[in-house]
Amino acid sequence: MNAARAPRKPSFPERNPAAGKGRGPGRPRPRERLDEPERLLWIRGTMRAKATALATMLCLLALTAGCYSTVEGRTKVGIPFVRDKIVSRYERPVSQVFKAAKEVLAFNGTLVGENTIANTLTAKVDNSTVWVKVEEVEPGVTQVATQARTKGSGGDITLASEIDKQIALRLTTME
Repeated sequence: MNAARAPRKPSFPERNPAAGKGRGPGRPRPRERLDEPERLLWIRGTMRAKATALATMLCLLALTAGCYSTVEGRTKVGIPFVRDKIVSRYERPVSQVFKAAKEVLAFNGTLVGENTIANTLTAKVDNSTVWVKVEEVEPGVTQVATQARTKGSGGDITLASEIDKQIALRLTTME
């Protein structure tokens, strides 16, 4: 029953005599050391992981920071590419639509600015800033652009649509 067996391969320490004694050519560097503080462990990561983390942070920064334009034509610091504007058209004169928009903004919040030359209104409603621009596109047809932004510069499309709807309702009750 003593059949000839193939010789066993030597185990890892037998193949590399320096492996069991400190850090030799066959032994990889340990991932963590007990004597290093935890706050310094991120320094020991691989270069690829650090580059990936840096690229991710830069992409997030680029996507979340930027500038947006108001209906007045000004640019402000905030989150771009967010839907925050509603545009509607009415068969009414500019003066009547401007008056209705002014009444709606004064009813819902505090009227902050009024530009009668450019026909724009600015108001604070529920911790959001609302801009309304009224302009004539054709004789007898008026366009109203309503834009709303929250305090953190995010778009507030629900408030913009609510203000736009109230302007339309106000125009139906005006004679």
